[in-house]
Amino acid sequence: DRGPRLSDAGPIRPRNLRGRGVIPFVDLRAQYREIREEVEEAVARVLADAAYVLGSEVESFESEFAGFCGAADGIAVNSGTSALHLALLAAGVGPGDEVITVPFTFIATAATVRYVGATPVFVDVDPVSLTLDPAQLEAAITPRTRALIPVHLYGHPADMDPILEIARSRGLAVIEDAAQAHGSGYKGRSAGGLGDLGCFSFYPSKNLGACGEGGIVVTSDPERAERVRLLRHWGQTSKYRHDLLGFNYRMDGIQGAILRIKLRRLERWTEMRRAHAARYHKELANSGVSTPVEMPWARHVYHAYTVRSSGRDALRDALADDGIQSAIHYPVPLHLQPVFGDLGHGPGAFPRAEAAAEEVLCLPIFPELPADAPERVAACISKARSKA
Repeated sequence: DRGPRLSDAGPIRPRNLRGRGVIPFVDLRAQYREIREEVEEAVARVLADAAYVLGSEVESFESEFAGFCGAADGIAVNSGTSALHLALLAAGVGPGDEVITVPFTFIATAATVRYVGATPVFVDVDPVSLTLDPAQLEAAITPRTRALIPVHLYGHPADMDPILEIARSRGLAVIEDAAQAHGSGYKGRSAGGLGDLGCFSFYPSKNLGACGEGGIVVTSDPERAERVRLLRHWGQTSKYRHDLLGFNYRMDGIQGAILRIKLRRLERWTEMRRAHAARYHKELANSGVSTPVEMPWARHVYHAYTVRSSGRDALRDALADDGIQSAIHYPVPLHLQPVFGDLGHGPGAFPRAEAAAEEVLCLPIFPELPADAPERVAACISKARSKA
């Protein structure tokens, strides 16, 4: 739904691999091989029960994932975009309202604000974490502000305590965009369960990915949970009674069953990602690129391992020549996208987001990444930087 995906991987133009092989940006086949038997049994069970839409597997996953996030309720939907859309509606955001978020994120974060008739208002990112800068937040609040959407980017959480403090003092809803932050932590608490509503994507390449599309809203507010639950299923309070103008945003039963299997492995997979990241840190220490920083209050789950470098495009070409896939998230910040041109922002409006867009490069990272991959990637980067 959002974030690194298979189609984002850069071109491969290996010139002389000498038997080393390609390093893919992500390898979902490797993950499937580990869980194939369980997945096939679960899919067969759903098919035998004809529980194709929602059903007991989805209900069980909702409960298990909400508990994983430290939230009371989970409402599974068909994508992370749908999760954000319904969370905004459940928070009472509508025409004439403003919602503050960041320009350095996938378009869905701001597009869903437009879906409900509100206006996205951008605040620049922190220069280190690339998440919403709390120091710039209050200046962006107006009498029309209704909600805030901090984005937990690349698997690193936003600095939530000051964000929540400002929101509570102003009576604003906080909707966490946790599409890339499954298992991410903030001061010992789980991302997604910190604000009023948390929104996750289960696009296949996510740390917790479905075999197709999927998403969820988690919350400990029973009224908002019920509103999301109604909105995802045509606003029905009973069959053919529609109290709200809702949507067809339901999760498939097969996805619920598969996600339950994967959720049981998520913590182990996360530790494998963190181990790969630690190896990258070590190997890239003197390479001439900036590596990700895990803030003291954070648990980074490395949905993406993102370095920063001047001459980023040349570096990506060098990796491709060596058979190493990479990706850029995101090359154009939202305030410079044509679809948001009516907001009136030009180049220089959000300099930190713009600088990141010119410099970031996501390297291969996934639980099954070959043990020697960080060393090989780092060697290629160091060689390319020495020639720059």
